Amino acid sequence: MEEARVESAAVRVRGHARRFHLAVRHPDNWMQVLRYCAVGGAGYVVNLAAFLLADRSMPYTLAFVLAFVLAATSNFAWNRAWTFRVRHGVPHHQYVRFLTVSAMALCLDLGVLRALVEAGGLAKVTAAAIAILVATPVSFLGNKLWTFQ
Repeated sequence: MEEARVESAAVRVRGHARRFHLAVRHPDNWMQVLRYCAVGGAGYVVNLAAFLLADRSMPYTLAFVLAFVLAATSNFAWNRAWTFRVRHGVPHHQYVRFLTVSAMALCLDLGVLRALVEAGGLAKVTAAAIAILVATPVSFLGNKLWTFQ
């Protein structure tokens, strides 16, 4: 019985590896990554600008959450229309999925932010910039594979 489970897991891993290999070789996927990075770059600017403004009047973690939500909403619209060129599905359902992926990325963002500020002694804006960069690959994969499938 245990041998069958191990064999089944090995088959699943080979299947995922094959899918990954095919995806990497498909030029449209690379264009999607480039578009996602362009949207993310714009969202990065929105996020940092909103953070700088909000940080003046509230605790930095709350300012970061507010900036993150603003950037996530902008990114959803651009990613749906341009990056993934979605013409199917219900937009508000996809938005909920997008926000779910974004919330998971936000948890990672906040963990990195707090660690860098409180344990690492980095400036808040520098730490926020690094936190955003760390969470980006997680959010791309979540959105590609779940939100906009």
